[in-house]
Amino acid sequence: MSVKIIQNRLAEYSAATQRDELNAIKEIAQEIALCALARGGFFEQAAFQGGTCLRIVHGINRFSEDLDFVLHQPNAAFAWEPFLKDLEFEFSLYELEFKAIDRSRADRIIKAAFLKDYSFGQVLVLTHPRGPADKQTIQIKLEVDTNPPVGSVFETNYIDFPYSFSIVSQDLSSLFASKLHALLCRPYLKGRDWYDFVWYVSKKIVPNYIHLKYALEQVGPWQNQKIDVSGQWLVAALRTKIASIDWQAAKTDATQFLWNHDKYALDVWSSGFFEAKLKVLAENLLNFSH
Repeated sequence: MSVKIIQNRLAEYSAATQRDELNAIKEIAQEIALCALARGGFFEQAAFQGGTCLRIVHGINRFSEDLDFVLHQPNAAFAWEPFLKDLEFEFSLYELEFKAIDRSRADRIIKAAFLKDYSFGQVLVLTHPRGPADKQTIQIKLEVDTNPPVGSVFETNYIDFPYSFSIVSQDLSSLFASKLHALLCRPYLKGRDWYDFVWYVSKKIVPNYIHLKYALEQVGPWQNQKIDVSGQWLVAALRTKIASIDWQAAKTDATQFLWNHDKYALDVWSSGFFEAKLKVLAENLLNFSH
């Protein structure tokens, strides 16, 4: 193995801008990190979720920041430490000097670690060279929920870079439920969440209502409430949320994760656009129930 494998992979992206190239390098690093975790047996106890899962496993046309996971079963004793050396070793095979750092706190259910690299600019030949004022580091946050809401459905997926390996992830229905929980309960705005929402609706994915119900009851405004999560309830809750969003701010966030030539897809974002998507979702849910 050598850095040439990464160099060839990077060339496949044909990145048109410096931002696109940095996003591509980060995505390559995410795949290598998944490979290291798989080699270390991580997926025997945890599953991949979130926007990066949607990107790497299911091919959504946007980049992502972090690697998010849920344990198969609650385990307050989970620790990142056994996997940190696996991560650093895997990157060293490709001549990259990633450092894996545990940032978990004993009082937090979400256990966090970070991957940091300062070497990519010296190791890789870049199409868009980086000057002193440009970002010189790659950082990837890894988070695992050690007390996940029940009801997830898991599946095995296969990834072919840097070589073929298998991981466990939430299925699309459970991923959509997790995303809906984020849309409804996240205390701050992430425009990329709404980009994902449009993708799920376009693919006619129906959420895992059981997982969504338990997630809503665990964290957020509906915490500890025994709510009846139905299609009708979901559409009403999303309609209220859509009316509250600053869509210009949402576009600003989402833009940084899109290819330069794809960012114009955000021009139509507005309350009216998402009301139209909500109508499609309602039809998808109704057709599924029949």
